[in-house]
Amino acid sequence: MPKFFYEYLKTPIGLLAVCATDQFVIGVDFVLKKKNSSANKISKQAVKELSEYFAGKREKFSVPIFYTGTAWQNKVWNKLLEVPYGSVISYQDLAAATGKPKAARAVGQAVNKNPIAIIGPCHRVLGSRGDLVGYAGGLKKKEYLLKLESKHFD
Repeated sequence: MPKFFYEYLKTPIGLLAVCATDQFVIGVDFVLKKKNSSANKISKQAVKELSEYFAGKREKFSVPIFYTGTAWQNKVWNKLLEVPYGSVISYQDLAAATGKPKAARAVGQAVNKNPIAIIGPCHRVLGSRGDLVGYAGGLKKKEYLLKLESKHFD
């Protein structure tokens, strides 16, 4: 059984918890308060990169991540990683990118379960009319992240 390490980062939109193993980040999520803190090299790297992201100095993450989900969820989450900084995609277009153009609802369900927020940019997924819909962290956080990226986008 792998050991889990936790590191926290205060951001302008709330406290982020990073969960890592010896090799990968396996979770990034908004939390209300810190619990156990037992950082390691990977969790520290993730916090450093997320800090740079919030400072507008990082567009791509290099920290290794590992998704733990169903085959379908992993397919959707890996497609999320292809959405560039400062860009957005609709649930419909993301469904098409997975090879299942009629699976927008299933894509939405997978995106909602994304365990690695921000690094796995689920905030970049919009409704078919370009509207802000669905974000596990809340729509205000999603709006903030999109504005942050557009502000620093070249």
